[in-house]
Amino acid sequence: MNEPKKMGIGQELARLRNTATWSIEGLRACWVDEKSFRQWTGLNLLSWVLLIGFGFSTAETVVLVALGVLVLIVELLNSAIEATVDYVSTDRHPLAKKAKDVASAAVMMSGLLWGAGWVLVLVGWLAG
Repeated sequence: MNEPKKMGIGQELARLRNTATWSIEGLRACWVDEKSFRQWTGLNLLSWVLLIGFGFSTAETVVLVALGVLVLIVELLNSAIEATVDYVSTDRHPLAKKAKDVASAAVMMSGLLWGAGWVLVLVGWLAG
């Protein structure tokens, strides 16, 4: 049985640096190439300003921030799926369309979840 190769602390730090660099490159690429990512980021920033302004509870704030960031994460995955499909083939194919549509639907569902969270928190805040 092959045991995992043990790396020294210097190698581990270099690996961590590389991983962080690639992640930042991915965020940068998505920011530059994907208008929807920039739009969701703008909505997140607006959401954070409103959260501060309304003075919601810590729990409500954490949930709404987490749901907003979830939308960004799903948008990143959607963008990765779209880029992969486009890289594999420029031909129109039903499975390529399905992959892109399903990934887009995931973004929509996460956005609706975030919106529902906002509605529930606002209803509680107005009633309270």
